[in-house]
Amino acid sequence: MAKKKLVALCACTMGLAHTFMAAQALEDAAKELGYDVKVETQGADGIQNELTPAEIAEADIIIHAVAIAPQNNERFDAYDIYEIGLQDAIKNAKGIIQEIESMED
Repeated sequence: MAKKKLVALCACTMGLAHTFMAAQALEDAAKELGYDVKVETQGADGIQNELTPAEIAEADIIIHAVAIAPQNNERFDAYDIYEIGLQDAIKNAKGIIQEIESMED
C-alpha cells in the first residue's frame, strides 16, 4: 500500500518563529502518523521548500496554517484545503491531522 501524503503551507506576516514552529509541528505529527510530508513556508525570506503541482495533486491531505493569504494560492484552487491557525498547528498538529482523517473516512 502506498504511503499517505500530506502537504502543508505555513505563512504569517513576519514569517519568522511561528511559521517555522507550525511547519515543524505539522511535519513531526504527519511523520508520526505515517505520512510522507512536505511543508512549504512563506515569510520574510520568501517561499521556502515550495510545493510542486505534482506534490499538491498527489496529497491525501492539504493543510494551510496561515495568518495571511499565501502567495501563489491559485495552485490550490482545485483541491480541498484545511485551513487552520498557526497557533493551532503549533499546539495540536497531531490532533488536527487525526480530526481531518476522521472527516475523510
